[in-house]
Amino acid sequence: MRRLLPICTAICLSTLCAAQDMHAPASAIAGEEATISTNGSGKATFYLLGPGVSRKSDVSLGSEVQLKAQDLQNAGEYFAVLCSDTCRSSSFYVTAAKPAGLTFLVHPSRVPVGQGDAVSGVALPFDQFRNLVLTPETVNFHLLEGTASVFSRSSQTRDGIAWFRTASQKSAGTLQVDASLGDLSARRAVQQVASDPCNLRIKGERTKAGILVQTEPVRDCAGNPVPDGTIVSFTATDGNGRSTVDAPIKQGVARAQLEAPGATVISVASGVAMGNELRIGAQP
Repeated sequence: MRRLLPICTAICLSTLCAAQDMHAPASAIAGEEATISTNGSGKATFYLLGPGVSRKSDVSLGSEVQLKAQDLQNAGEYFAVLCSDTCRSSSFYVTAAKPAGLTFLVHPSRVPVGQGDAVSGVALPFDQFRNLVLTPETVNFHLLEGTASVFSRSSQTRDGIAWFRTASQKSAGTLQVDASLGDLSARRAVQQVASDPCNLRIKGERTKAGILVQTEPVRDCAGNPVPDGTIVSFTATDGNGRSTVDAPIKQGVARAQLEAPGATVISVASGVAMGNELRIGAQP
């Protein structure tokens, strides 16, 4: 709107800007009609400049200038200019109408369980003309795990934004996240997945091909099965040195075939989780 100031100034200067009485409203609501009162007599030219609107019309001094609802749909600063032999300008602000829609964003869409401050969301109320509603509004946030409520908070918008942040829950599954403002509501979903493996345990036996080693079912510290595809590293140490085999978890367990004919110590790790050591004697 700052770019409109030189335009208004130019209009005034071109007609030796002087006292021409005009009274604009202190504020108006988007999508509602408004009036501007004028004093004097005779004909004048009226200009309305604002977000998305530039209108010129002939008016009679001493009567009210009617501002149409469609001219005031966008929130922001407007300028009214009235010119006869002289010009006078005035500004007023159009505020958003009542909320008619709720935009709701949640991050992330997928999160490990048991993570502090891992789930966050923001809600932004808009009126029917897509103006951000800047007046304080109360938004209610509600998180459900299945049918059980796990989080609830009311937050007042500030500069048009209400937000929350909370920890992910302990069980893998879908977390339903709801936001509501009066009759308006929006829903999002966050997929909670198992966290890093915890308490790895392995077992193994010597075969003709070497040593077959596998984990017990791999779970995180809350007992959730770790997703298939997670990599588990098996490390074998014997008299000839050290070798490592990386194996993905399949159907809950990871398996590896190690070539180690001598006495061997086998360890296991996945991410930051370490497991037990396994000692296998030399091949007969």
